[in-house]
Amino acid sequence: MMWRPSSKEPTSKSSKQEEIFRTTINQGEIVTQKLRAGLVGLGMMGRHHARVLSSLDGVELVAVSDPMGDPHNVAGGRPVLSSVKELIAAGIDYAMVAAPTAFHEDLALELAEAGVHALIEKPLAVDTPAAQRITAAFKAKNLVGAVGHIERYNPALQQLRARLDAGELGNVYQIATRRQGPFPARIADVGVIKDLATHDIDLTAWVARSAYKSVSARTALKSGRPHEDMLAAVGELENGIITNHLVNWLTPFKERLTIVTGERGTFVADTLTADLTYYANASVSTEWDSVAAFRGVSEGDVIRYAFAKPEPLKTEHEAFRDAVLGVPGAVDRIVTMEQGLATVAVASAMIDSHNKNEVITFNQNGKANSSL
Repeated sequence: MMWRPSSKEPTSKSSKQEEIFRTTINQGEIVTQKLRAGLVGLGMMGRHHARVLSSLDGVELVAVSDPMGDPHNVAGGRPVLSSVKELIAAGIDYAMVAAPTAFHEDLALELAEAGVHALIEKPLAVDTPAAQRITAAFKAKNLVGAVGHIERYNPALQQLRARLDAGELGNVYQIATRRQGPFPARIADVGVIKDLATHDIDLTAWVARSAYKSVSARTALKSGRPHEDMLAAVGELENGIITNHLVNWLTPFKERLTIVTGERGTFVADTLTADLTYYANASVSTEWDSVAAFRGVSEGDVIRYAFAKPEPLKTEHEAFRDAVLGVPGAVDRIVTMEQGLATVAVASAMIDSHNKNEVITFNQNGKANSSL
């Protein structure tokens, strides 16, 4: 179904998806109505969403909501409301939810009940049952729901996935990620797994086009905070690719790397700089006996690719806007709530793996169903 614009008065959204834009004739001029968007949460991420929504083609940011007010002065003269109920009453077509994870479920369910499409910051919810309830609510109302796993929109990872799809690496053997840096003051309600590792869980399954089959993890808590601040995890995807993830808030430098190794070489995607580098296996034979005796691969050409680098957050919002409008193929460009649910399930399994000292496996529906 596609979107049908709302009036500025509160209305039921249950059937509003029929035309891409509503056009009317006003004294001989064609008038096109934009999607009416609302923003929930004006913290560190909320201010960035406000900036993008304020300039997004085809979208009007009509109001923002945060019970703590507007600490970063991003409202730009728009109404600053104190609840999502007031935001719904403003007649919005969709909402961007950038509130702390602990509030995602209540906010999402209220939006779904009102028939409002929603893009929710990652992770989708604090745990798997909450993520399931959110996903079911949006499905029941036939609404567009998505999760803000922004790394999918990083140009380096978009290029990486396209090149893997084209078979440039041949068979893929391993995907390794490193996401390390100092503790961010903005995070208080979840640990490093649900705040950071969810990026790597989602992007790994996405670039490989395969769900997780099993995970095993070890965590540590070294900073005295309530949640884990260090993770080392290994896993296997359903297509046989092995994975490993190093994630922490304890490193005095920032690192965001995805390393994919296959039969023809290795891709290294740096999502801090949006660079993609290819390290090819050597294709030239050597006459040096001691080197030739090595039966593995050896170093070949190194290529750093040049490509356009649009802002990931803008690309993410454009994809969601298009999905709400019903643009053909747009749903394939968003992170669906079902995919966000799968990521939460794997993240929860990593926590369980450490607590139980077990390998957690998943059934075909992505549910953790056994341990080894």
